Amino acid sequence: MPKITLTVNGRAVSTEVEGRTLLVELLRENLRLTGTHVGCDTSQCGCCVVHVNGKAVKACTMLALQAEGARVVTIEGLAPDGAPLHPMQEAFRQNHGLQCGFCTPGMIMTAIDLVNREGNDLDDSTIREGLEGNLCRCTGYQNIVKSIAAGARAMKGKKRPAAA
Repeated sequence: MPKITLTVNGRAVSTEVEGRTLLVELLRENLRLTGTHVGCDTSQCGCCVVHVNGKAVKACTMLALQAEGARVVTIEGLAPDGAPLHPMQEAFRQNHGLQCGFCTPGMIMTAIDLVNREGNDLDDSTIREGLEGNLCRCTGYQNIVKSIAAGARAMKGKKRPAAA
């Protein structure tokens, strides 16, 4: 089996993987980072979004081998070891941006990438367009959009931790 080396949430990882192993499988099954969810198996839902080299990626669409040498940040890497929540995580908590929570990690990771690309002053239509690859089966998205707008404002002037 091929061996890969990458950095996950700021920690160097070296492991053997089968050639067909998806990044989401490596994260969940090998590294036990279960905050990255698998919701659809067809890359439609966005529950598996992580940051690879600072960009949002659906981890179910990427082979683990493609992450060789990459910096990967999962939802667990946003507030490691009891650190305060990332501003976007806190905004979701304060604005009731989740119900069951299954889609929340992917929504948050997508939202941070959206802020990093589009800036801190996001209108509702920009947020909704940015979330097109993420599905929530519980809500009407209103509180998710509200949470992302609040999180974007809270991230203003702070280091944007798209990659640890």
